[in-house]
Amino acid sequence: MHAILTESPRKRAGNTRVQTPALLKGLLWGPDGAAFSPTHTRKKNRLYRYYVSQTVLRHGAGTCPVGRVPAAEIEAAVIHQLRTVFRQPEIIIGTWKAAKIMDPEVSEDAVREALMHLDPIWDELFPAEQARIAQLLVERADIGLGGLDVQLRVDGLNSLVNEMGSKVGKAA
Repeated sequence: MHAILTESPRKRAGNTRVQTPALLKGLLWGPDGAAFSPTHTRKKNRLYRYYVSQTVLRHGAGTCPVGRVPAAEIEAAVIHQLRTVFRQPEIIIGTWKAAKIMDPEVSEDAVREALMHLDPIWDELFPAEQARIAQLLVERADIGLGGLDVQLRVDGLNSLVNEMGSKVGKAA
């Protein structure tokens, strides 16, 4: 306990962020156009993560219609949308066409396999790897009173497929 207290609060906070990377850091925006920042609190040795609007941080509670959201819930919603995208035939074909520009030998089957392979292993990935993939795939996520709108990076899908393709191998 003494070692923890002698460590600077800034360093402790940094260590906590490293241990629990925020999947949507820099990607989540509110209905008023303000960014949401990851934060956390501890109660009775339990960590509670959430994202809070910069508007709320600057001007106080009640200044944004969506002031804060539980991290687990919003991250699960974004992950669900990503997983849905991985299965859509038009996304697979579009990603394959774009990937062919970078690698003319890549096959549609290799792209499909790479995208489909990611879905079942997502939960097995380390949080840091999930965050890296989210940063690669998500342009931004807008949260509002009407729900969540996730915009993807097409070039991110291509990069991911190329990365996974080298692990999966090229199909005929």
